[in-house]
Amino acid sequence: MSEKMSRGKIIFLIVFFVAAVFLFIFQRVNWPHMTVELKDQRLNVLVAKNIYQQRKGLGGRDSLAPYDGMLFPYSLLGKPTMVMRDMEFSIDIVWFLDGEVVDFAPQVAIEPDREEYEYTKYYPRTEANLVLELPGGWSDEYDLRIGDKIRIVEE
Repeated sequence: MSEKMSRGKIIFLIVFFVAAVFLFIFQRVNWPHMTVELKDQRLNVLVAKNIYQQRKGLGGRDSLAPYDGMLFPYSLLGKPTMVMRDMEFSIDIVWFLDGEVVDFAPQVAIEPDREEYEYTKYYPRTEANLVLELPGGWSDEYDLRIGDKIRIVEE
């Protein structure tokens, strides 16, 4: 009987390990995307839904293409802090509270060859629950203002 229990435990551990590896890989590979509208512009954006994706952000990419931006939804109110970790192009960072722009940082420059503690920290002046990263210069080109609203486009 104990041999059958040991075999069962080993099978359980193998299945658990395989499932954990699958979830680990799935979180890194599966980046959801959606369409949002801001300033009458439809934007196809990546969505950073989990902690890994939020930490990685746009770091390590040569450009945003084929997307127009990256969205960071947060379930709790706070002052989401963004850094230019491993970034290779400038961006605009826009913070929203319940779909309304509460702050933005235009033309945030890259910070190559920095240690983690050396990165400039960008955070909003007030609480937010959503962050959108756009190509550098987007907020100037489309005259983004505090109070502008973002809308999720149902397709």
